[in-house]
Amino acid sequence: MSAAPSVTVHDSIAALVGQKGWRAEGDAARVHYDGGGDRFAVEFYADAERVLYWTVPAADSDSAADSAADSDAAAATAAPVPRDRIPDPLRRRIREDLDAAGVAPDVERREI
Repeated sequence: MSAAPSVTVHDSIAALVGQKGWRAEGDAARVHYDGGGDRFAVEFYADAERVLYWTVPAADSDSAADSAADSDAAAATAAPVPRDRIPDPLRRRIREDLDAAGVAPDVERREI
């Protein structure tokens, strides 16, 4: 018996885990993307058949955030990002990963 994810993980989640960088998290799969100075977390939710994009704050040890504790807290918070603000290469990669995992690539375009 392999150390595969539990049986509660959907087949689509298990298939995405086989793609570069993806990992399973319950009924979702997540991948992180760094590009062009931006960091994103991309989540696919199997039950809802939706993809969500989040900004991921970068650790910046040279920032002026040390001057205010509330600046640190705000900088460490992920925030949802509208699809129209996501770089086309990233959206294309997510659709390709979905397709390779047997998920309809159009799922990436579905609004919440």
